[in-house]
Amino acid sequence: MEERKTIIDLRKIVKRFYIGSPNELEILHGIDLKVKEGEFVSIVGSSGSGKTTMMNIIGVLDRATEGEYILDGVDVSQAKDKELSHIRNQKIGFVFQTYNLISRTSALKNVELPMLYASAGKRERTERAKMLLEMVGMETRMAHNPDELSGGQKQRVAIARAMANDPSIILADEPTGALDSKTGRMIMDIFQKLNREQGKTIVLITHSQELAEETGRIVTLKDGEIIGERRGSGCCS
Repeated sequence: MEERKTIIDLRKIVKRFYIGSPNELEILHGIDLKVKEGEFVSIVGSSGSGKTTMMNIIGVLDRATEGEYILDGVDVSQAKDKELSHIRNQKIGFVFQTYNLISRTSALKNVELPMLYASAGKRERTERAKMLLEMVGMETRMAHNPDELSGGQKQRVAIARAMANDPSIILADEPTGALDSKTGRMIMDIFQKLNREQGKTIVLITHSQELAEETGRIVTLKDGEIIGERRGSGCCS
Protein backbone atom coordinates (compact mmCIF):
# COMPACT_ATOMS: atom_id res chain seq x y z
CA MET A 1 0.00 0.00 0.00
CA GLU A 2 1.47 3.35 -0.98
CA GLU A 3 2.32 5.87 1.69
CA ARG A 4 -0.25 8.66 1.92
CA LYS A 5 1.18 12.14 1.52
CA THR A 6 1.20 14.68 4.33
CA ILE A 7 -1.39 17.35 3.56
CA ILE A 8 -1.18 19.44 6.78
CA ASP A 9 2.28 20.05 8.26
CA LEU A 10 2.62 22.43 11.22
CA ARG A 11 6.19 23.00 12.37
CA LYS A 12 6.98 24.80 15.64
CA ILE A 13 3.86 26.99 15.36
CA VAL A 14 3.68 29.84 17.87
CA LYS A 15 0.73 32.24 18.05
CA ARG A 16 0.83 35.42 20.10
CA PHE A 17 -1.75 38.15 20.41
CA TYR A 18 -0.60 41.66 21.19
CA ILE A 19 -2.84 43.25 23.76
CA GLY A 20 -0.71 46.32 24.32
CA SER A 21 3.03 46.17 24.83
CA PRO A 22 4.53 44.57 26.87
CA ASN A 23 1.38 42.50 27.55
CA GLU A 24 1.50 39.91 24.82
CA LEU A 25 -0.43 36.72 25.16
CA GLU A 26 1.05 33.51 23.75
CA ILE A 27 -1.71 30.99 22.96
CA LEU A 28 0.19 28.29 21.03
CA HIS A 29 3.70 27.31 22.14
CA GLY A 30 5.54 25.53 19.33
CA ILE A 31 2.96 23.15 17.84
CA ASP A 32 4.14 20.27 15.62
CA LEU A 33 1.41 18.36 13.81
CA LYS A 34 1.28 16.31 10.62
CA VAL A 35 -1.99 15.09 9.07
CA LYS A 36 -1.94 12.70 6.13
CA GLU A 37 -4.33 12.80 3.21
CA GLY A 38 -7.55 10.91 4.00
CA GLU A 39 -7.04 10.92 7.77
CA PHE A 40 -9.85 11.68 10.24
CA VAL A 41 -8.19 13.46 13.16
CA SER A 42 -9.72 15.04 16.24
CA ILE A 43 -8.09 17.80 18.27
CA VAL A 44 -9.39 17.60 21.81
CA GLY A 45 -9.00 20.00 24.69
CA SER A 46 -10.94 21.93 27.26
CA SER A 47 -12.05 25.51 26.75
CA GLY A 48 -9.03 27.81 26.54
CA SER A 49 -6.61 25.08 25.42
CA GLY A 50 -5.97 26.83 22.08
CA LYS A 51 -8.11 24.56 19.85
CA THR A 52 -9.87 27.33 17.92
CA THR A 53 -6.65 29.33 17.48
CA MET A 54 -5.04 26.21 16.07
CA MET A 55 -7.98 25.59 13.74
CA ASN A 56 -7.82 29.19 12.48
CA ILE A 57 -4.17 28.66 11.58
CA ILE A 58 -4.80 25.26 9.92
CA GLY A 59 -7.67 26.85 7.95
CA VAL A 60 -5.50 29.86 7.01
CA LEU A 61 -8.03 32.20 8.62
CA ASP A 62 -5.09 33.51 10.66
CA ARG A 63 -1.31 33.46 10.37
CA ALA A 64 1.14 32.03 12.91
CA THR A 65 3.46 34.45 14.72
CA GLU A 66 6.37 32.01 14.34
CA GLY A 67 6.93 28.64 12.73
CA GLU A 68 6.25 27.07 9.37
CA TYR A 69 3.02 25.71 7.91
CA ILE A 70 3.06 23.62 4.74
CA LEU A 71 -0.44 22.97 3.40
CA ASP A 72 -0.52 20.45 0.56
CA GLY A 73 2.93 21.54 -0.58
CA VAL A 74 2.35 25.30 -0.20
CA ASP A 75 4.33 27.27 2.41
CA VAL A 76 1.46 29.24 3.91
CA SER A 77 3.75 31.55 5.90
CA GLN A 78 5.18 32.86 2.58
CA ALA A 79 1.88 32.98 0.64
CA LYS A 80 0.22 36.25 -0.35
CA ASP A 81 -3.30 37.09 0.87
CA LYS A 82 -4.81 36.42 -2.56
CA GLU A 83 -3.30 32.92 -2.63
CA LEU A 84 -4.57 32.24 0.90
CA SER A 85 -8.07 33.29 -0.06
CA HIS A 86 -7.92 30.89 -3.05
CA ILE A 87 -6.75 28.07 -0.72
CA ARG A 88 -9.64 28.75 1.69
CA ASN A 89 -12.16 28.71 -1.13
CA GLN A 90 -10.85 25.66 -3.01
CA LYS A 91 -8.99 23.37 -0.60
CA ILE A 92 -10.80 23.75 2.72
CA GLY A 93 -14.43 23.34 3.74
CA PHE A 94 -15.39 24.90 7.10
CA VAL A 95 -18.14 23.70 9.44
CA PHE A 96 -18.77 25.81 12.56
CA GLN A 97 -20.75 25.26 15.74
CA THR A 98 -22.86 28.33 14.93
CA TYR A 99 -23.53 27.18 11.31
CA ASN A 100 -22.68 30.65 9.83
CA LEU A 101 -25.49 30.42 7.27
CA ILE A 102 -26.83 33.56 5.61
CA SER A 103 -30.30 34.34 6.92
CA ARG A 104 -33.16 35.19 4.54
CA THR A 105 -31.38 33.07 1.92
CA SER A 106 -32.54 29.57 1.01
CA ALA A 107 -30.55 26.44 1.87
CA LEU A 108 -29.88 26.01 -1.85
CA LYS A 109 -28.46 29.54 -2.25
CA ASN A 110 -26.34 29.12 0.90
CA VAL A 111 -24.73 26.02 -0.60
CA GLU A 112 -24.22 27.74 -3.96
CA LEU A 113 -22.36 30.70 -2.43
CA PRO A 114 -18.78 29.28 -2.32
CA MET A 115 -19.19 28.23 -5.97
CA LEU A 116 -20.21 31.76 -6.86
CA TYR A 117 -16.89 33.01 -5.44
CA ALA A 118 -15.16 30.30 -7.47
CA SER A 119 -16.87 31.68 -10.64
CA ALA A 120 -18.85 28.50 -11.41
CA GLY A 121 -21.73 28.92 -13.89
CA LYS A 122 -25.30 29.23 -12.58
CA ARG A 123 -26.51 25.86 -13.85
CA GLU A 124 -23.44 24.06 -12.49
CA ARG A 125 -23.86 25.76 -9.09
CA THR A 126 -27.53 24.83 -8.81
CA GLU A 127 -27.04 21.23 -9.90
CA ARG A 128 -24.14 20.63 -7.51
CA ALA A 129 -25.91 22.37 -4.60
CA LYS A 130 -28.97 20.15 -5.12
CA MET A 131 -26.79 17.03 -5.26
CA LEU A 132 -24.99 18.00 -2.05
CA LEU A 133 -28.24 18.76 -0.20
CA GLU A 134 -29.55 15.36 -1.27
CA MET A 135 -26.35 13.76 0.01
CA VAL A 136 -26.99 15.17 3.52
CA GLY A 137 -30.70 14.31 3.42
CA MET A 138 -31.97 17.88 2.94
CA GLU A 139 -33.57 17.52 -0.50
CA THR A 140 -37.04 18.43 0.82
CA ARG A 141 -35.83 21.61 2.56
CA MET A 142 -33.84 23.28 -0.23
CA ALA A 143 -36.14 26.31 -0.52
CA HIS A 144 -36.26 26.94 3.26
CA ASN A 145 -34.36 29.77 4.93
CA PRO A 146 -32.16 28.99 7.97
CA ASP A 147 -34.76 30.35 10.45
CA GLU A 148 -37.18 27.68 9.17
CA LEU A 149 -34.72 24.87 9.91
CA SER A 150 -33.82 23.01 13.10
CA GLY A 151 -30.23 23.04 14.43
CA GLY A 152 -29.46 19.66 12.89
CA GLN A 153 -30.90 20.71 9.54
CA LYS A 154 -28.83 23.91 9.58
CA GLN A 155 -25.70 21.91 10.30
CA ARG A 156 -26.43 19.53 7.43
CA VAL A 157 -26.80 22.54 5.10
CA ALA A 158 -23.50 23.87 6.49
CA ILE A 159 -21.79 20.54 5.67
CA ALA A 160 -23.22 20.62 2.14
CA ARG A 161 -21.90 24.18 1.77
CA ALA A 162 -18.46 23.10 3.07
CA MET A 163 -18.39 20.51 0.27
CA ALA A 164 -19.42 22.98 -2.46
CA ASN A 165 -16.02 23.29 -4.16
CA ASP A 166 -15.04 19.67 -3.45
CA PRO A 167 -12.29 20.57 -0.95
CA SER A 168 -9.71 17.99 0.07
CA ILE A 169 -9.90 19.09 3.74
CA ILE A 170 -12.88 19.66 6.02
CA LEU A 171 -12.31 21.58 9.26
CA ALA A 172 -15.13 21.18 11.77
CA ASP A 173 -15.09 23.33 14.92
CA GLU A 174 -17.39 21.79 17.59
CA PRO A 175 -19.91 20.88 14.84
CA THR A 176 -22.23 19.05 17.25
CA GLY A 177 -21.79 21.49 20.15
CA ALA A 178 -25.23 23.10 19.77
CA LEU A 179 -27.07 19.86 18.96
CA ASP A 180 -28.76 17.14 21.00
CA SER A 181 -27.00 13.76 21.08
CA LYS A 182 -29.24 12.08 18.50
CA THR A 183 -28.76 14.90 15.97
CA GLY A 184 -25.05 15.05 16.79
CA ARG A 185 -24.84 11.33 16.01
CA MET A 186 -26.34 11.97 12.56
CA ILE A 187 -23.81 14.75 11.86
CA MET A 188 -20.91 12.47 12.87
CA ASP A 189 -22.27 9.76 10.55
CA ILE A 190 -22.11 12.23 7.65
CA PHE A 191 -18.46 13.05 8.47
CA GLN A 192 -17.61 9.32 8.68
CA LYS A 193 -19.19 8.80 5.28
CA LEU A 194 -17.31 11.72 3.68
CA ASN A 195 -14.06 10.35 5.10
CA ARG A 196 -14.64 6.72 4.11
CA GLU A 197 -16.39 7.09 0.77
CA GLN A 198 -14.86 10.30 -0.60
CA GLY A 199 -11.47 10.17 1.12
CA LYS A 200 -11.85 13.63 2.64
CA THR A 201 -9.23 14.65 5.19
CA ILE A 202 -11.21 15.75 8.25
CA VAL A 203 -9.96 17.66 11.28
CA LEU A 204 -12.54 17.76 14.06
CA ILE A 205 -12.12 20.24 16.91
CA THR A 206 -14.04 19.08 19.97
CA HIS A 207 -14.08 19.05 23.76
CA SER A 208 -15.93 15.70 23.68
CA GLN A 209 -13.78 12.61 24.25
CA GLU A 210 -16.73 10.48 23.12
CA LEU A 211 -16.83 12.09 19.66
CA ALA A 212 -13.04 12.06 19.42
CA GLU A 213 -13.02 8.30 19.99
CA GLU A 214 -14.79 7.83 16.65
CA THR A 215 -11.93 9.40 14.69
CA GLY A 216 -8.76 7.65 13.55
CA ARG A 217 -6.37 9.72 15.66
CA ILE A 218 -6.89 11.82 18.77
CA VAL A 219 -4.56 14.76 19.44
CA THR A 220 -4.87 16.26 22.92
CA LEU A 221 -4.14 19.95 23.40
CA LYS A 222 -3.63 21.59 26.78
CA ASP A 223 -2.56 25.17 27.48
CA GLY A 224 -1.40 25.64 23.89
CA GLU A 225 0.72 22.49 23.69
CA ILE A 226 0.11 19.00 22.32
CA ILE A 227 0.38 16.72 25.34
CA GLY A 228 -0.57 13.43 23.73
CA GLU A 229 -1.65 11.50 20.65
CA ARG A 230 -3.35 8.14 20.34
CA ARG A 231 -5.48 6.11 18.00
CA GLY A 232 -9.25 6.29 18.13
CA SER A 233 -11.69 3.50 17.33
CA GLY A 234 -12.14 4.95 13.84
CA CYS A 235 -8.51 4.21 13.08
CA CYS A 236 -7.39 2.31 10.02
CA SER A 237 -10.63 2.80 8.09
